Amino acid sequence: ERAAHPERVRVGITDQIVEGEDGPCDAPYRPCKEDPEQMLCKYKSQLDVYQVDAPLAIGPVFARHLGHRMYRGEYYYMQSDAHVTFTRNWDMDIISQQEATKNEMAVLSTYLSDVEGNIDKNGKSLINSRPIMCNTDYESGQKNKYLRHGSQPEAVPTIRGTPQLQPYWAAGYSFSRGHFVVNVPYDFYQPMIFQGEEMSIGIRGFTIGYDFYAPERSVCFHHYAEGKNAKARNKVPHYWEHTNIYAGTGAKAMYRLLGVVHMNPEIDRKEWDHTEESKYGLGGVRTPEQFYSTFGIDVVHKRTEQHLCRFVETGMMHNKFTPFLRKDGMGIDYSAPAVATYTFKDPLNGENGPEDNDDEEEEEEDEVE
Repeated sequence: ERAAHPERVRVGITDQIVEGEDGPCDAPYRPCKEDPEQMLCKYKSQLDVYQVDAPLAIGPVFARHLGHRMYRGEYYYMQSDAHVTFTRNWDMDIISQQEATKNEMAVLSTYLSDVEGNIDKNGKSLINSRPIMCNTDYESGQKNKYLRHGSQPEAVPTIRGTPQLQPYWAAGYSFSRGHFVVNVPYDFYQPMIFQGEEMSIGIRGFTIGYDFYAPERSVCFHHYAEGKNAKARNKVPHYWEHTNIYAGTGAKAMYRLLGVVHMNPEIDRKEWDHTEESKYGLGGVRTPEQFYSTFGIDVVHKRTEQHLCRFVETGMMHNKFTPFLRKDGMGIDYSAPAVATYTFKDPLNGENGPEDNDDEEEEEEDEVE
């Protein structure tokens, strides 16, 4: 409804619902015969919905894998969480931001700001700030240790006129050329996975040559389970409510997720499933090891250099790396000496410890949507 060119937008939805309690998301408020001008009537042919009964939901990785299968060669591809409200003319805005990078391999991605107080009833954004992805650290779960994004700093962009380079990718919002879906598909063999998903896609994308950017402007906002939205959102079922049905599958999937991106060198490769690894694996442009070295990640001792946001949020990363964008626009050349030899180190030498992460209060939620 708020797109400048709704006739150009095609929507694919993985709708995980409780039968008898939730209505299908492609049902209009009134029958189309009575009101054919409703968006769900007028553009019905541009909407694909794959409905999944809640007990069969096995985590967001599989749900988004189904979403990727709905891709039909569109020039651009956007992924977002459910419960999102868009700004007016969002489509033209995000495309203009994407093209401003002059990078064919650019992926604009972020955790979304809360909708409350940030957008008016006509779809106009009321803020000039946006989150940037730079804060992650190790946590334990699924019998493994993995990297999980924490809350992210939100501020007015330091870099103006273009999205700002960042190291990490976020599942809650991603916009790119369509080939990102083809080259970095969600892994079919990762059921019951939530945490770790973003590092898997992000690192695999990095090895294929993709670069991640924070949008300069937000084009949508999330309805988090806070304030007046809390009551309704807290009723949303969670996929882990059916963990007993799929006992053990999550731990095995996590071994594979970490193994593919070389994040668990202590685990024998024979311990995890390698089915179709060439399809859901790494690229040949860069290596995971270069990612870990560049951004201060120690996969052996399971720790990170703290305060990476001071390198990213200030624009230092953007200004240091973007001059090495390839002349053909096919991504930043990480083999250039100034990039290849860079290794982030905590600028405070750990004085404040791991709890001083320079974050704001902006978190992604664990839920089935």
